Amino acid sequence: MYINNIHILFYLLAGLIGCIEGQIVGMINKRLIDHEKIIGKGSLKQFKQELIPHYGIMMIMFILNIVLLYVCGIDFNNWYGNIKIVSYFILLPFLISAFLVDLKAEIIPNRLVLTIFEIGLILLVAEGIFSPSGMTIALHRIEGMAVGGLIFLIITLLGGLIAGKEAMGMGDVKFIGALGLFFGLKNIIVVSILAFLIGAIGSLVILILKIKKPNEYIPFGPFIAISAMITMAFPGEILFATIWIALSGQWIR
Repeated sequence: MYINNIHILFYLLAGLIGCIEGQIVGMINKRLIDHEKIIGKGSLKQFKQELIPHYGIMMIMFILNIVLLYVCGIDFNNWYGNIKIVSYFILLPFLISAFLVDLKAEIIPNRLVLTIFEIGLILLVAEGIFSPSGMTIALHRIEGMAVGGLIFLIITLLGGLIAGKEAMGMGDVKFIGALGLFFGLKNIIVVSILAFLIGAIGSLVILILKIKKPNEYIPFGPFIAISAMITMAFPGEILFATIWIALSGQWIR
């Protein structure tokens, strides 16, 4: 049985891998929140002692992996054409981790961001070497890193000057910069716009429901992670056009 020209066994495999990733993310998140070493002496023994099933994260990863496989597909003719979906599969558990850790601890750990950055560089080099238009794509990704980080840095600095406090943490700036290596220039702009739109709506809902007080900090990392996942699932051109229509009010006509 095939779905979107992909055999159903591939979907089952993607879901199974998602379950394993979800369990690993749950175990690592606890260490990130508690500021403990992820890998060190006696880590394996500790992991075995702390082996508690994280069913919620496992189910989320199961569903997201299947959805990602369906929307991105697999190119069976050109193996280098699958670098994009491979990079997204690698990035997805890190996005879930950043979402959950920032939501609970209100911080995006440097170790997490640095790992995303390092993997992004490896994929950039691999695509630059093996893809026919590798150098162009590599440059596009570097521009995404620079522009994404710069947008958030300017907003952070302006927030400090105008409001007297950070509009967002430096962890968010580093996070969006690292994501730029995966998304490139155009898509990281889409991610940024989506993050601010979703952040504005989400923050308003949080304040209305009195989950947070107006003077309390609302972590922005989860909004970035959600926006990145949406951009992974839909072409950047469609998202950009949808945002433009929504903001310009053309849909009313």
